[in-house]
Amino acid sequence: MALRDILLWPDPRLKQPCAEVADPASLGDLITDMFETMYAAPGRGLAAPQVGVLSRVFVMDAGWKDGDMTPLALINPHILEVSGETQAGDEGCLSIPGVTARVTRATRVRMGFTDLTGAAQERVFEGAEAVIAQHEYDHLDGLVHFDRLDPEVAARLMRDYEAQR
Repeated sequence: MALRDILLWPDPRLKQPCAEVADPASLGDLITDMFETMYAAPGRGLAAPQVGVLSRVFVMDAGWKDGDMTPLALINPHILEVSGETQAGDEGCLSIPGVTARVTRATRVRMGFTDLTGAAQERVFEGAEAVIAQHEYDHLDGLVHFDRLDPEVAARLMRDYEAQR
């Protein structure tokens, strides 16, 4: 397939909420391209809006950098449950390269989604997978991890990002 260009902040498409996917089976090429692009970047997750497609789909693979390939594509994901326990951790974003931010996320999240065959799925994510799933899910709603920060911290990080571009 093909590597796709990753949109960089502040591309306005990264702030757009994404549309539901009507025909999951039609996404085979997009999802293949997204995995190839994510691995080449190299990242652990990639949402469709990051490659200019405003559809509710993201791919992730939390373990590949450690030799444990666990690729997963989520189409029309929705959060069913979020744990009350949270943890702060450093997050990067392929659309905001070179800048990490300390973001607080739930340590466990249960999501429902559709797979490429159109079948409904449900999965619980914990640890790094929970962080990745929440980060990529945010992209589908037009949010980046800076939107989860104190405005002063976000402004400082944005200045750092703009200075390096």
